Amino acid sequence: MFLKNLSLINYKNFESKNFEFDTKINCFVGANGIGKTNILDAIYHLSLAKSYFNPIATQNIKHGADFFVIDGTFEKDDRDEKIVCSLKRGAKKIIKRNAKAYERLSDHIGLLPLVIISPADRDLIIEGSETRRKFMDSVISQSDKKYLQNLIKYNKVLSQRNSLLKYFAANQTFDTTTLSVYNDQLTEYGNPIFEKRVAFLEAFTPLFIEQYTVISGGNENVSLTYESQLLKEDLNTLLEKNIDRDRALQYTSTGIHKDDLSFRITEHSIKKFGSQGQQKSFLIALKFAQFHFMKELAGTTPILLLDDIFDKLDENRVAHIVALVDNENFGQLFISDTHAERTEKVVKNIHQSYKIFKL
Repeated sequence: MFLKNLSLINYKNFESKNFEFDTKINCFVGANGIGKTNILDAIYHLSLAKSYFNPIATQNIKHGADFFVIDGTFEKDDRDEKIVCSLKRGAKKIIKRNAKAYERLSDHIGLLPLVIISPADRDLIIEGSETRRKFMDSVISQSDKKYLQNLIKYNKVLSQRNSLLKYFAANQTFDTTTLSVYNDQLTEYGNPIFEKRVAFLEAFTPLFIEQYTVISGGNENVSLTYESQLLKEDLNTLLEKNIDRDRALQYTSTGIHKDDLSFRITEHSIKKFGSQGQQKSFLIALKFAQFHFMKELAGTTPILLLDDIFDKLDENRVAHIVALVDNENFGQLFISDTHAERTEKVVKNIHQSYKIFKL
């Protein structure tokens, strides 16, 4: 699978821009703030129906404009897939596949598998558990539509249960029957999510360790650990046991929405004890593992976006990364960098066809 062309209208800093891409490597080079990352984000948008960097959809519309349009043609399984993503202020986002609009944006997820590696990934290490759950959910959802639907339903019920708890507090009332209905629904959707996450980590962790070993040269031990309240007790029991606590807090304090991933290096927290280079290698290994995991499940090679990843890495680690992508396991690659000469030197070492776009 690869992206043949891309057209942007009023997307972020671009009023109108068109690109024709190489089937292997495409590089965007230029000064900071010129829009390199915005092009990668537009490609991400076509695949995942949202921005990677800005969750507020209207903020991706160019200042002074009323709408944006991203238009791209992918080749997948020897046929063209024309995807158009558009948003008008005050209206819902629309995704069209070959001129037909999706009823639900979530139905598009998984058609065009994609992995992005960006400096923004550092949030996976420094931010709270929600960021790491979103990473797990994004990887699993791109290859499992049932998982995504369960997640959407779980979050909807969770919001309703939290609203009910606030209502009870505001009106000094309480109804266990209504609450137990929500408990049953959370259990119905939450249990399969938990089981999929357990299975995902079992398959994903060896891939991650393998990738980190290559990038780091094999000198450091790293680990991923899944942390969930459901590893000790089933969800319905947890919800029942914590009713008094939830009433006091006015929100649901237990469930799969509290799950986390523990990132460790030599048995210590990577956040507290990892150097910048180690943290960056850890994140790149996570994303390369995601790439291989998704490739195996999707039966097609994901597109890989590398946003400014050569910054803050020593030459050894850069060389290891280049070696990783210099084989037939990888498909189409998009790279952004501020240094044109560095970029050209890197891509020449990959021994594939390439295009460099100077912005």
